[in-house]
Amino acid sequence: MKLPLQITVRNMSLSDAGRALIEEKAAKLDTVNDGIMGCRVVVEAPHRHQHQGLSYNVRIDLTVPGSELVIKREPHEDLYVAIRDAFDAARRRLQDHQRRQRGEVKVHEESPLARVTKLFSADGYGFLETPDGREIYFHSHSVLNGGFDRLDIGTEVRFVEEEGEQGPQASTVIPARKS
Repeated sequence: MKLPLQITVRNMSLSDAGRALIEEKAAKLDTVNDGIMGCRVVVEAPHRHQHQGLSYNVRIDLTVPGSELVIKREPHEDLYVAIRDAFDAARRRLQDHQRRQRGEVKVHEESPLARVTKLFSADGYGFLETPDGREIYFHSHSVLNGGFDRLDIGTEVRFVEEEGEQGPQASTVIPARKS
């Protein structure tokens, strides 16, 4: 970290062991991302409830190049668990931030397009034709939202293909949106 760790304590006192745990966990964050500019940790005991015990909030503010990451977990009755959970979440957020910075964010591919070429409404199945000319079987239960009855020959659909007992079949069929 470029700046020294800042620990703020509110409405309670923090033991030396608690402070040492925070310092240890913050140092481990540096191994995840060595570009951390600063780390501020706020530990507080916000309310005393008559029916419940004391609960601890831990908030971590991380400054990294180009962003500020704020981590706040649910309060916990055990201070050490609250610290552990907050730093575990901070580590995951740092890793996610690094993946986004490197452009490694997962992109979902859109399902392929096909056209309905044959419909056997009474028997509850039909066939699709893909742009490359392959024929794919589908059952009425594969069509989402009970849309089998709304399909016509020539309807454009998106589908998920899998290998069936007698060749390729569509496990999911979704009518394509009209643009």
